[in-house]
Amino acid sequence: MKEAISLKDIFHMLKKQLLMIITVTLLAGAAGALVTHYLMKPKYDASTRILVNQSNANQSTLYDTNALQTNVQLVNTYSVIIDDPTVLNQVIRNLNLNMTAGQLQGMLTVNTVQNSQIFSLTAETGSPELSVRIVNGVADVFKTQVQKVMKVDNVNVLSPAELAASSTPVKPRLMMNIAISIVIGLIASVGLAFLLDYLDNTIKTEEDVERKLGFPVIGAVSHIGRYREIKPESFAAAANCERLIGGEHVEAK
Repeated sequence: MKEAISLKDIFHMLKKQLLMIITVTLLAGAAGALVTHYLMKPKYDASTRILVNQSNANQSTLYDTNALQTNVQLVNTYSVIIDDPTVLNQVIRNLNLNMTAGQLQGMLTVNTVQNSQIFSLTAETGSPELSVRIVNGVADVFKTQVQKVMKVDNVNVLSPAELAASSTPVKPRLMMNIAISIVIGLIASVGLAFLLDYLDNTIKTEEDVERKLGFPVIGAVSHIGRYREIKPESFAAAANCERLIGGEHVEAK
């Protein structure tokens, strides 16, 4: 069982695996950029805001607290009705869309604000033109449907969606995806470095001997290459060296 490692050991291990960590992190960032740019389809959104209030309200009812509170409560009800299959199927027929009510519902987002008579409807599709058509189509059908079902005329479209001159996709977010990929790559590479260090039982340096065995290094054997060239003058020097034999100095011949 391995002993507990210290911060110094961790730093040493990370330093030893630094090249691998940098490489994996950069590759993860590059992969995130490529996937985002080439594989993820761009998404465009369009929004409209809807006001719940009597369209023909007079001055006295306009500031009636009870009436305002009723309208605020109706916002929660209307936010459920607006993406009901009854409304969505009618939108599909009106716009001649090739999709189901469930698919259309997945493209819509309803946002309400607490204690407000206004809520927003957002459509997100792969085309800016389609997003505008859908969100305006849903708002129109919803207004008509409320008049039929609730028998009231208290829905007003404040700001219909309009097609912008230059549409920018809201998804995917390239820089965010790259940043997330880099973070994931960094975490994965550091984890891999710890795993490789845990599985590595070999001793490669003098520091490894002292760190793993706890013994001081008193000497080291230099590595001699297998095909190291030995020069002729080395033999001449060896031939002229003195050898100590039986206590006498004899010159080598």
